[in-house]
Amino acid sequence: MTCENARIQTPDDLLMDQLCQNLAEQGWGVLCDFFSPLLIKDLRNEVINHAGSTGLTQAGVGRGLDYMVDPSIRSDQTRWLSAETAAQSLYLEQMEHLRLGINRRLFLGLTYFESHFALYEPGTFYAKHKDSFRGAANRVLSTVSYLNPDWKDEDGGQLILFDPESGAETTRIKPEAGTLAVFLSEEIEHEVLMSHVQRFSIAGWFRVDHQLCG
Repeated sequence: MTCENARIQTPDDLLMDQLCQNLAEQGWGVLCDFFSPLLIKDLRNEVINHAGSTGLTQAGVGRGLDYMVDPSIRSDQTRWLSAETAAQSLYLEQMEHLRLGINRRLFLGLTYFESHFALYEPGTFYAKHKDSFRGAANRVLSTVSYLNPDWKDEDGGQLILFDPESGAETTRIKPEAGTLAVFLSEEIEHEVLMSHVQRFSIAGWFRVDHQLCG
């Protein structure tokens, strides 16, 4: 499995300016077609291969002593990215360009990026939650990269973001291949609606602390 024909796609300055303005004003932003179709294809094939060889792990919630597996809250399967393939390396390189661009505009001091594949089988979901608690000072920006071609509304699996003040739904993001969603980890509650078909994505976090995956 190679990514030799894929290439890094980075947003131009106007798109980066708009993304960062959206993050500053509303706490979230979306970039469409952020990744090349070839890279998306290779990454999706990796998830499929891992699923076929029991290379994915049932996801849990919490960290450290609070970690637990609870399918009533979260029922996806995951595998951490480690640059072990050309596709993963290219993906991580592209996210590094994004980190630098965001730091240059918003001065967030993001130090590194961690991410994992996520497979939602039919009937699985992730209940409303935040990715980081206020004051924890670890995950600052959450990202979701989608690997699903030809996604239809009836397939479900949309990402819903909620307003931090009112709690009302602010947007519903369709998990279409190439789309990247970015939002504030401490501020934005979100949920993944039940998927009715296999749903492939990469969840990631830009952090400001020392590297810690898993």
